[in-house]
Amino acid sequence: MREMRRFKQALTREQCDEILNRGTSGVLAVAGEGGWPYAVPLSYVWTAGRLFFHFAPAGHKLDAIRREERVSFCVTGRDQVVPEEYTTYYRSVIVFGRARVVDSPEGKRHAIEALCGKYCPGFPEAMAAEIDGSWERFLMVELVPERVTGKQARELMGQA
Repeated sequence: MREMRRFKQALTREQCDEILNRGTSGVLAVAGEGGWPYAVPLSYVWTAGRLFFHFAPAGHKLDAIRREERVSFCVTGRDQVVPEEYTTYYRSVIVFGRARVVDSPEGKRHAIEALCGKYCPGFPEAMAAEIDGSWERFLMVELVPERVTGKQARELMGQA
């Protein structure tokens, strides 16, 4: 993988983790059919240094990762257009890694609970009932990072 050209604008790992924890969606990029790139926005959860997604049991994304497990996932933490400066104040993170279907029942349940806990906190009984009632329809995918990189606008350097 290439090194970041503007390395002085790189985010720390802690800043990357913060963006990944706070974000609610990102874009998964896979090698699609016939060599065509395929990028799709998805909800996700970042837990224990890994990303988890819910996929349909069949479809383009699933076919793509079964064909080629190397993927990337991008989350934008800040996107502020500043017209008077002809620029954008941005912070973003890209996770490069390998995606795989979570096969073990324990791993699958952990991933589902983490995802549900992020988007529907405070409803543990309803969450458990939904998981149990829809178990067969849940297909969870894990992205194991090989590299996590983040970048920010020069104007944001030194700001929290």
